[in-house]
Amino acid sequence: MARVSYEEAYPGLEYLPRSRNWWARLKGTAPECIHLGDDISWIAAVLPDTLYLQGKRANRRERVRPEVSLCFECLSETFASELESFSGSVIAFEPDPALFTQYFFVATPDFDAAGLALETSGAINARLSQSFGTCRECSREATWLWFSREQIQSLDEVELIKTAAGEAFCGRHGARKLLASFDKLSEANIFYMNLPYGEAGAYVWI
Repeated sequence: MARVSYEEAYPGLEYLPRSRNWWARLKGTAPECIHLGDDISWIAAVLPDTLYLQGKRANRRERVRPEVSLCFECLSETFASELESFSGSVIAFEPDPALFTQYFFVATPDFDAAGLALETSGAINARLSQSFGTCRECSREATWLWFSREQIQSLDEVELIKTAAGEAFCGRHGARKLLASFDKLSEANIFYMNLPYGEAGAYVWI
């Protein structure tokens, strides 16, 4: 699959110079946005087009963008539009801020290979097969179903995944809900995040 340069993948993103020098490239570390030179309390390593299956990278688009480390502001500015424009169905679980280190999207065909328990996969698939109704923020068709920590605390809560009401949003407002939940975190160190792909799936955390 074709690799995309940083300039093409993230136009306009300003990088911390030391994260793109020869030593950083020799170590193989991902470039960092300019703001991480002053404050690393909130940082996310984003591999937009990559999923991990049984510990191995699996590319999920033909043109694969490279890994980049971002503060929240740069994460939002770089990927908000793409999140909002995703046309598929998304079930998203709010992560536990004290525990999570990864937040990633898994499309339904990859549930088993990604390690989701059979009961959890079945419950999520059942919800994805149902209509989400209309967006609670506008009149558009809802394509995102958001579960807060108050509703579902763990993917092991299979019965709640089947029955909890959740919050229904269109793509625009679903993406904004996700980003707003990240914005509430005073600190975060997300080792891995990707972007939605395929026709339907779930944003989960570990």
